[in-house]
Amino acid sequence: MSEPSGRPLPQLTGENEFFWTSGADGRLRFQECGSCAALIHPPQPVCRYCRAHESGIRVVSGFATLIGFTVNHRFSLPGMPAPYVVAQVAIEEDPRVRLTTNAVECDPGQLELGMRMEVVFERHEDVWLPLFRPAAEQPALAGLPSEEVEPEQLRRRVRPMATREKFEDKVAISGIGMSQIGRRLMVPPLSLTVQACERAVADAGLTLDDIDGLAAYPGAGPFGGFAEGGVTALESALGIRPTWYNGGGETFGPGGSVIAAMLAVAAGLARHVLCFRTVWEATYGELVRQGKITQGAASGDAGWIKPFGAISAAHTLAQNAQRHFHRYGSTRETLGWIALNQRANAALNPTAVYREPMTMDDYLSARPVTTPFGLYDCDVPCDGAVAVIVSAVDAARDLAKPPVLVEAVGTQIIERLEWDQSTLTHEPQVLGQSAHLWSRTSMRPSDVDVAQLYDGFTFNCLSWIEGLGFCGIGEGKDFLDGGKNIARDGLLPLNTHGGQLSHGRTHGMGLIHEAVVQLRGEGGPRQVAGARVAVASTGGLATSGVILLKADH
Repeated sequence: MSEPSGRPLPQLTGENEFFWTSGADGRLRFQECGSCAALIHPPQPVCRYCRAHESGIRVVSGFATLIGFTVNHRFSLPGMPAPYVVAQVAIEEDPRVRLTTNAVECDPGQLELGMRMEVVFERHEDVWLPLFRPAAEQPALAGLPSEEVEPEQLRRRVRPMATREKFEDKVAISGIGMSQIGRRLMVPPLSLTVQACERAVADAGLTLDDIDGLAAYPGAGPFGGFAEGGVTALESALGIRPTWYNGGGETFGPGGSVIAAMLAVAAGLARHVLCFRTVWEATYGELVRQGKITQGAASGDAGWIKPFGAISAAHTLAQNAQRHFHRYGSTRETLGWIALNQRANAALNPTAVYREPMTMDDYLSARPVTTPFGLYDCDVPCDGAVAVIVSAVDAARDLAKPPVLVEAVGTQIIERLEWDQSTLTHEPQVLGQSAHLWSRTSMRPSDVDVAQLYDGFTFNCLSWIEGLGFCGIGEGKDFLDGGKNIARDGLLPLNTHGGQLSHGRTHGMGLIHEAVVQLRGEGGPRQVAGARVAVASTGGLATSGVILLKADH
């Protein structure tokens, strides 16, 4: 009998209908390569392992290994009141294949990684959702499945530089600007964008007529509180006439507009590219609550994870964090030192949203969001815009502020992009990009004076610390040393403006902005003495990028 509809259900297509209707006879099915017999999930027109095009459908046993779970407390959906358990399982016949699902018919406190699970189907309209419960017979706990490429070995997959000539040597950051930052400012997002852009142009000593390139992330589109309308909106407002422009979400993370601008300037398509990123999710959420903005109903394919209530990046990253705890011995306190560090730095930054002191007890006792994450593991939704100007290096040296030079970027994708099929123990799209960065420079982690690392969640930051080689894989707990090594006077001063956890979710661009502030020596009470080299990462989980910057003196 069909359950009442309420969950976000997937759209059935010719490619996926076999999977979502398998439960009609109580059996679980996957696409199988006709050549190498690998299971392919999600379904694809070609086998990612042997590149064969022949495929069929295979019935599997329905047994799997529990490789992750998080108890969701924060989010509720129609028909799915919190708490509920979002889980990931590895299929016994091919552990490379993982499913996001719900763990059911069990006490969450009894779940353990490595448990054997069995499928049980729940019908919703025309869809049979494969849920999993602990199997009646439990063998010894299995270990986590092997990674396709173990974290320590990812650097061996980095492609060598295509040419000896580096585009990074031809560009510099010449100007930065930030709008007002705050919660529920109730200001039109384009107004915030214009404010940040005008400040960046003035900071560089340029005029708007000097700007011959525009770059935005994610650009124009239905992005809710995560964009202002992109290049189209800004050009219309300011009347800039670019010779080059770029906007889109499938790029090198939220700061991808900056790396794209570097490529354009190095290629001679523009001399001064204005890059911008605007968020207004705090105001957007308030307007939705007031009924002044109507959110459209879910359309198209709801994905492979949303039908199970995995509607936030937190649900995926919480399971990555859990596996990091399991394999390497990190703890909630490990993540807590990152949250406390960002709050201590924010106290010295008048533009930060949250500046009040925070203790470890405050962190540990905060309301749960989705285990192991609590409130202070999550960044602060806010309204604000950040702008960065990328200029030709020779032009930048003639402008108002000392240019900040670009040493290297890291952009290579090595891991799978699907959230639940990617790296098990770190934030996806961190390790590959980190390894790529160091392949483009003779500098090493020990040369970095200050790090601005993406911290949409505390665990993102820990992943970047390990991925970039500031300590070994799995050694983050010891490296933090109770927060001493990431303090402003520590080995690796981290997120000196307060990061996204306390300054506000400026979605990566604020990290680039702060790196430039530090390298110019303009940080005031939060300034790191003698900062000459900075690394800034933007994004993770989806495609991301990382930039190594240096002072020009």
